[in-house]
Amino acid sequence: MLVFPNAKINLGLRILSKREDGFHDLESIFFPVPWNDALEIALDRTGKPGEIRLRTTGLPVPGVAADNLVLKAYRLLHEKKPLPAIKVHLHKVIPMGGGLGGGSADGAFMLVALNDLLELRYALDELEKLAAELGSDCPFFIRNKPAFVSGRGELLSPIRLNLPFARLLLVNPGIHVHTGTAFSGVVPAVHTSDLKTVINTPSQWAQHLKNDFEKTVYQMHPELKQLKETLLQAGADYVSMTGTGSTHYAFFKKEIPALPALKKYTIWQGRPG
Repeated sequence: MLVFPNAKINLGLRILSKREDGFHDLESIFFPVPWNDALEIALDRTGKPGEIRLRTTGLPVPGVAADNLVLKAYRLLHEKKPLPAIKVHLHKVIPMGGGLGGGSADGAFMLVALNDLLELRYALDELEKLAAELGSDCPFFIRNKPAFVSGRGELLSPIRLNLPFARLLLVNPGIHVHTGTAFSGVVPAVHTSDLKTVINTPSQWAQHLKNDFEKTVYQMHPELKQLKETLLQAGADYVSMTGTGSTHYAFFKKEIPALPALKKYTIWQGRPG
């Protein structure tokens, strides 16, 4: 079985309060983007039940192999119902550590793929609960449709979007922003506008659709603030950082112009949806 986990961007990211459990209450709109990894799964006739062999290609995956969410997804399901041995090939294309949710997508797509391949018969709401055990962003990728996100990122509700943009540009500058450091610098704020209303009123985006991490992250990495200004000067109708950074996205109502200044970065462009 071959599936293609995709990235997501945050349309707005509001930090509302710090919780007693150490997490933060937030609001955002998660929007799927077809910048894809590739995940191939097959039964391993030579292995023993509960065994998984993972091979990775493409972009190097940092960290300890055992922490890969693809492996964790398999082991999580195996704890619920014994699974046969499988072999997996993950080809990484989505840049890591840039706020695009690629690792979360890999884990969630693994749950869905195993559910289909092995006929485990989990319903979507059950898969979402399992995905939440992998990470806060993972449940979104089970249904993989635009959603209003609240709580610490695990509460999802579908939302209809009418975006008047022809093109979407994503720019990853290869700067790793440490999530913990980004959270430590952000100050919870009271927002006077309703995010669900603002999202379908693009004329209000410049004033009300904000990523609360930008101020802190731009102080840490001034190059990212310059990147945003470059995109706006190029004629983008709206530009924002996604997640805790460092990837930025830009919506254009017209075709995206040539941007020589961005050649040193990793870029994806296409239609928004």
